Amino acid sequence: MNGPAVVLFDFGGTLDADGIHWAPRFHTIYRACGGAVEYPAFEVVFRAADRAMESEPGIRTLGFRALIDAQARVLRNLLPDGDVIDVEQIAARFHAEAVAIVVRNRPILERLSGGSRLGIVSNFTGNLEPCLEELELRRYFTVVADSTVVGITKPDPRIFTGVLSKLDASAAQAWMVGDNFEADIRPAGALGMRTCWLTPRERPVPSGGAPTRRIARLPELEGALRFTD
Repeated sequence: MNGPAVVLFDFGGTLDADGIHWAPRFHTIYRACGGAVEYPAFEVVFRAADRAMESEPGIRTLGFRALIDAQARVLRNLLPDGDVIDVEQIAARFHAEAVAIVVRNRPILERLSGGSRLGIVSNFTGNLEPCLEELELRRYFTVVADSTVVGITKPDPRIFTGVLSKLDASAAQAWMVGDNFEADIRPAGALGMRTCWLTPRERPVPSGGAPTRRIARLPELEGALRFTD
């Protein structure tokens, strides 16, 4: 059967992981490398690191590995045990795990791009294009919306409608695939898009809405997109 006209994707946690955000992934590796800070406090530090990354010198030119290395260095400077953890090891492990998922996902994007127009809608740091090029993903996407570049951040509906306009598509013709319910699924659904939530199976659905489909790994996406009702 023909695929949907348009499929939009989030990036972090969606194309480079199976529905797990960067903060918990960094934390798991940090703890495995001897870090002592529990996740609630670590998440606060990670959010501060994200804000600090906005002013990282040359941020808009950083590729994927360089971005991860920079994030790890900023975390080291903010964590109370940053002087005793091996940030190079943490960055290397995070990168290796993410690249393994990206490599697994490339054939899925290849097949989808043969019958549908694909786009990315991501809250990112202004360097999503070089990251996608480094990961050999850019060629699959007709439109890429990096929130820092376009000046609009999800869940603002304008970032979705802007991409749909560039693709000459209506919301009813499009799916949104993402791991963040509040940033990806809820706003896209409110616009009339079909939605596919990529998330661990045990995670409960937030109140006040439900995705069109739910998957735990991106290889399940092609089956989910056959939904036509």
